[in-house]
Amino acid sequence: MDQFLAYGVVGLSTAAIYAVISGGLVVTYTTTGVFNFAHGAAGMFSAFMYWQLSVGWGWPVWLSLLVILGIGAPLFGLAIELAMRPAQALGEAEKLVMTVALLSGLMAMARWIWNPTEARSLTPFFADRTPFHIFGATVTWHQALTMVVAVAVAVGLRVLLLQTRTGAEMRATVDDRALVGLTGADPLRANRIAWILGIELAAVGGILIAPAVALDATALSLLIVSAYAAAIFGRLRSLPLTFLGAIVVGCMESYLAGYLPQNDYLPGLRLAAPAILLLLALLLFPHGRLRGRDRQLSPVPLPTLRGTWFLAAVIVLFGVILATVLSESDLMSYGQIFAIGVIALSYVPLAGFAGQISLCQISLAAIGAIVCARFGGDGQWWAILLAAVIAGVIGAVIAVPALRLSGVYLALGTAAIAVIFDRWIFTLPSFEIAGVRISLFDQGSIEVSGPSLFGLAIDTPARVTIFGAVVLALVTVAVAMLRRGRLGRRLIALRDSEAAFATLGGNLLAGKLIVFGLSSAIAGLGGALYGMSLQSATPDQFSFIAGLPIFLVVVLAGLGSVGAGLFTGAGLAGPIHAIGALWPSIREMSQALPAIGAVAFGAKAVQEGGIAELRKRWNAAFDDNVAMGALVLWTLLAWLLRLTDVVNGYVFTLLLALAVPLIPAFAGRRLRTSNTPVAPSASGGADTAEPADATEPADTAEPADTAEPDEEVPVEWWGIARDWAPEDEEVLDRAIAARS
Repeated sequence: MDQFLAYGVVGLSTAAIYAVISGGLVVTYTTTGVFNFAHGAAGMFSAFMYWQLSVGWGWPVWLSLLVILGIGAPLFGLAIELAMRPAQALGEAEKLVMTVALLSGLMAMARWIWNPTEARSLTPFFADRTPFHIFGATVTWHQALTMVVAVAVAVGLRVLLLQTRTGAEMRATVDDRALVGLTGADPLRANRIAWILGIELAAVGGILIAPAVALDATALSLLIVSAYAAAIFGRLRSLPLTFLGAIVVGCMESYLAGYLPQNDYLPGLRLAAPAILLLLALLLFPHGRLRGRDRQLSPVPLPTLRGTWFLAAVIVLFGVILATVLSESDLMSYGQIFAIGVIALSYVPLAGFAGQISLCQISLAAIGAIVCARFGGDGQWWAILLAAVIAGVIGAVIAVPALRLSGVYLALGTAAIAVIFDRWIFTLPSFEIAGVRISLFDQGSIEVSGPSLFGLAIDTPARVTIFGAVVLALVTVAVAMLRRGRLGRRLIALRDSEAAFATLGGNLLAGKLIVFGLSSAIAGLGGALYGMSLQSATPDQFSFIAGLPIFLVVVLAGLGSVGAGLFTGAGLAGPIHAIGALWPSIREMSQALPAIGAVAFGAKAVQEGGIAELRKRWNAAFDDNVAMGALVLWTLLAWLLRLTDVVNGYVFTLLLALAVPLIPAFAGRRLRTSNTPVAPSASGGADTAEPADATEPADTAEPADTAEPDEEVPVEWWGIARDWAPEDEEVLDRAIAARS
């Protein structure tokens, strides 16, 4: 009994910290409509700052707390409010990416400032005082402090929200953000207070929990999963239920640590328990209405046939050039461009077309790598297809519970699945199911071999690179054809409005099963290629945290753009590896580049995504045969100079980089000289921006294939005042769905 009480005290102490953290999370979400995935990272950074001031520099504890909680946390909250303000009018995925970027960026910054290989620890508060006893259970003064702080936070939040004008403004902002402005209240001030209060509570929680766990950036940031579960208990709006959920989560973790049987298969279960509880809470509890009435959906580009095949040819040529100019060691790093590109493309049909936000694509990629390693060890070509099929089936299974989830709830659910795979499933030793022995990573690493195709073994980094480029090109063409086909139009209708999609006869279950299965198969295929590039893969390379930069760069490239694969692969495996190789001291900091780009995107520094911006600059060049010919000759000349060792790799890279600004400038100069108007992206770009207004025609890119709808004729008169065109069906479907 004494042991049971002792574990109960530990659980309540942990629950008190979760209550403080999740309380700030709920206040922020209910007031601003933004679910802060970086909430735990803010607490982690505060804990590291507290260690730096109190231990690293030897400041008094009271002064360290005053600086962090009185100055640092409020200023950080203000900065986040300013950064998030433009993103609040964006779609769910784009709004979510801002906080995911903050999570990734804060972790990279923490690892850069505080060397992760050095052990750090914090002393609990009042550690010099003798613990006291309650019913035979020992209670330390640090544990007592956490419970007192939790009670104080609960009372303070209740007084603030129910008995002050500021609280009334915050609650009114929750009910109707547009109407509250008409009453003289200030929604921006309410948002500002909510962000400051939320970050302040995250900082308090991070400082309180740091003495009880390892001072590690990843571990502290992922403690937020437990707070997520508590917040879902409160349906992201009820503080009393959130505090109750925190008690359930804290006590569960404590009793699992004390009473879970010792077994090779169960240690990971204890670590994954909060994520399992979060997933169950998402599936079982009814959800509150999401704040999304003023959302703005991003347009989905329509790829042209000529642009798609041009892009595919560029990908293959890029792969051949890399394979011929780089050494084997460099290809181990830069050859990952194409494998990461395939994984990134899995987001395009799922999040870009269908609007289903998934954060577990990297886990499905791991499934593909495992299947390829287990069945393709002797070069069996069909192991790659099997990897895609099995990953697709598992993805379709994930889609079944996803029917109950949407928006941020779906993102939370898929994040929980990724954490369950990360902490438990991938750490399991071999096991048997119905007599079939299953080996995942088998508590080690897996060796992934390339296939043998037509008698040619894909067994060198150069061959793997070219093979990956060909696969990425084929997947790019397939995704473009999907977007141009009927299924692609139906998925976009599903994204615009699920209710309208179902009302018009669409099958939600079939639609989600298909898109989840399809995107998971692409992720599994990418995972198999990624494993081949690495040759030896470990679970850490497919962790939840490792998958976040891919999601960030895909959104930065433009969700829904088929060029996002090459953009993401080149962006992640190119500059980041180069910076790490050239300047090792800032290797960790370079990991923050995707986060910085995503924050710039959320702040509308990049209006339509990176690919749309590039396409605008290259439109004139794509329509100028002389400019394109000059680009081909320039590339071939640089390639020849490198192959003959006339120039080294740095000069070769510089020559290719110079073509990026020079060719569009050359084409623009020729255009001005000839004074000939150029039709926007009629033949060169892979994607053509779809009009933001759904009532306008979607297929404006290919005059040869589609008719140009007459904008002067109202949509309801199409087919009467003018002839009906096949592409009008998509325009009408989207118009009806968007206005439902």
